[in-house]
Amino acid sequence: MRRYARSATLAATVIVALAAGGCAPTDTPAPPPPAASSPTPETSAPQGAQTSGGQAVVVDDDLSSLEAAYDARVGVYALDTGSGDRVAYRADERFAYASSIKAVLAAAILQEVDDLDRVVSYGADALVANSPETEANLATGMSIRDLAEAAVRVSDNAATNLLLAELGGPAAFGELLASLGDTTTEPARTEPALNEATPGDTRDTSTPRALVETLRAYALGDALPDDRRALLIDWMTGNATGDTLIRAGAPADAVVADKSGAGGYGTRTDIAVVWPAEGDPIVIAVLSSRAEAGAERDDQLVADAAAVALDALEGARQ
Repeated sequence: MRRYARSATLAATVIVALAAGGCAPTDTPAPPPPAASSPTPETSAPQGAQTSGGQAVVVDDDLSSLEAAYDARVGVYALDTGSGDRVAYRADERFAYASSIKAVLAAAILQEVDDLDRVVSYGADALVANSPETEANLATGMSIRDLAEAAVRVSDNAATNLLLAELGGPAAFGELLASLGDTTTEPARTEPALNEATPGDTRDTSTPRALVETLRAYALGDALPDDRRALLIDWMTGNATGDTLIRAGAPADAVVADKSGAGGYGTRTDIAVVWPAEGDPIVIAVLSSRAEAGAERDDQLVADAAAVALDALEGARQ
């Protein structure tokens, strides 16, 4: 399949540095659960989370001001994996995860599928909206590796469905996440139905904290072997839909591996691992929504919220 903006060399460099230290297309709409009137306080981390040590860095006033300015709800969880310092704002409230879940799905495929070069054949009936790579390769089929890359880099929806089928469907995907310690994220449907969430419906939702802990396990932990972890990071650094989101809020000299999402009710999401020029990586999720079904999404809200969290964690390092 095509290669996109970021190179495999960048991802490999990040993995080597991490080991040495001891440690485009549009996204498919998905409406979120209803807005809460005020952020919930930081609570105990879900099973499998590792937040011992460090301190809660409070930026509630800044993030509340952003919500007022953008007339939106935003949830943020950002974890400095070196110090354990963290920013948590609506961190345990549910939001539609939209296409951001595709990074986690690709990681699960890397965990479960031995032969990434096995070709999957499919018919025209497998194609759904926003499936550029699977449509282009209808005649030949695609390898598991290329399906996962397409799902992450260009948010290919048919590729996502084929990968879900490889795991045994959304329920099996959810069981795999639960075995990793994530009993919060609720995969329930395939594309495009997974994006038909209604307010209050917990299907196909998660929380900022749960997504951060799960992404951390896959991208920085031992859930994947080194070579497959590098592959995941390569795909995420090459995400073609995330330049205006967490990347835009991160320092210019940081390396950002992310997966974006977008949906109805003004939903805009991004989850990422951020490697600052100095210090340990930060894992961050920014999930946002608005009250009206037809509300526009605002990338700048995600970028601004990410900047608040990342700046606060940087300040805590001083």
